[in-house]
Amino acid sequence: MRRFVASGFFIGLIPSRLWGSDRGAGTFGAGLAAALGLVWWHQPWWIHFGVFIVFFGLSMWSAAPFADNHADPGWIVIDEMAGTFLAMIGLSGIPWVVAVIVARLADIFKVLPGVRRAERHSGALGITMDDVVAGCYGLGAGWLTWWVMQ
Repeated sequence: MRRFVASGFFIGLIPSRLWGSDRGAGTFGAGLAAALGLVWWHQPWWIHFGVFIVFFGLSMWSAAPFADNHADPGWIVIDEMAGTFLAMIGLSGIPWVVAVIVARLADIFKVLPGVRRAERHSGALGITMDDVVAGCYGLGAGWLTWWVMQ
């Protein structure tokens, strides 16, 4: 059950089936989260926040058995889903798109302050927190875009 959840309901296993590598699995997970986010983007912000909390908890629970010695297996994508859900809180339209893109890029390149450092935590916390920090950058960029557009 934990592998099913950690892999983002098996979406994180698709790249290894397609090209024999986990490269890009996180983007598959973030893409699934974005697709799910489209379903409720017109809901109040607190529902978005609740979804993030649920996926954060799922990430901490499901990734724990696979996090030996600071390991972050590429097929674990529930953390990317949590970070993407965080980035989308209260947003729709262009700000939502900006938030998702910034969060994903922040996680991939890890050049923004705190993203790489968050990854240094041990266990499931290290697997999850870099995506949460990246999601915070996405959320900030999305809300800044919303503010500029007003």
